[in-house]
Amino acid sequence: MTTLFEPFVAGALKLANRIVMAPLTRNRSPGAVPTGLAVTYYSQRASAGLLVTEATAISPQGQGYADVPGLYAPEQLQAWKRVTDAVHAKGGCIVSQIWHVGRVSHTELQPGGVAPVAPSAITAKTKTVLIHDGVPAFVETSAPRALGLEEIPGIVADYRRAAVAAVNEAGFDGVEIHAANGYLLDQFLKTGANVRDDAYGGSIENRARLLIEVTQAVAGAVGGGRVGIRLSPVTPANDIVDADPQPLFEHVVRQLAPLGLAYLHLIEGATGGPRELPDRPFDYRALKAAYRAAGGRGAWMVNNGYDGKLAEQALADGADLVAFGKWFIANPDLVRRLREGAALNVPDKATFYGGGAKGYTDYPAL
Repeated sequence: MTTLFEPFVAGALKLANRIVMAPLTRNRSPGAVPTGLAVTYYSQRASAGLLVTEATAISPQGQGYADVPGLYAPEQLQAWKRVTDAVHAKGGCIVSQIWHVGRVSHTELQPGGVAPVAPSAITAKTKTVLIHDGVPAFVETSAPRALGLEEIPGIVADYRRAAVAAVNEAGFDGVEIHAANGYLLDQFLKTGANVRDDAYGGSIENRARLLIEVTQAVAGAVGGGRVGIRLSPVTPANDIVDADPQPLFEHVVRQLAPLGLAYLHLIEGATGGPRELPDRPFDYRALKAAYRAAGGRGAWMVNNGYDGKLAEQALADGADLVAFGKWFIANPDLVRRLREGAALNVPDKATFYGGGAKGYTDYPAL
């Protein structure tokens, strides 16, 4: 019987177990530079088979929340190198989640105070985080402008450049492309945010084009075995929706299959919410079958609302890896606690976004 605690190989990533720390935005990187607290935070959790960092912007334009880190300046890469060195010193494996928020941003966070970019000029009915005088506040996102066709190759190049910097300069074992939760790549995928009438809009093939081009570029630059991708077929996060997600995502995974990716990271249901959405049914088994039938061999990672018991059942049902989010915030030694059936610390929601060590590096281990 497969267990969470067995070693596993996902592409070029050698994992000590099948437990993954999911990406968790914490808003503790002033000036987009991780601090020494981040070194402590990630190294405390290095017993996870795989650590996926908080979403990290590929460019200044890709920023959408206050005090989130980047991968586009030397001081950011140097700071991340201290993180990866600390994780590796404890035998851990860590990848950077590379991110462009698209329309989920605010003019205050954009270079020169300009409008955020998006596939189409449709404002996301959601909020982002600004921090003034150390106090985080949720504010409405700004109205975006549609990316020009001539700008899209530059977006692809930014993803490629960030991936190369993450692996070659910051010392990450790989990258995870963030194509979920209503951010830029997800916006291009879904009809609720994309009403373009050019090669990147309209048909499923066109709406999926940017995601596939980005993934091809990143895999070509650092090797498919060092690349994962995060998808959320039906989450309503950040005001995102698609009229018919099943054929869309089955097309996406068939296109990803030949790229030799390390893993596909699937958010089941609503991110941070219900695993089943009656108004948005989706067949994840059919999605996985489409990927495997097309030759996809990447590990299948599941995410959303898992505890130890549910995770073991997921493995029995054919998942390869299980990602845990909020439980890793409060339990730096989550792997040990799951193995021993120990009680779990309860996360303090008031400290999730912004702040210092409190609620970040001060949760006790057993």
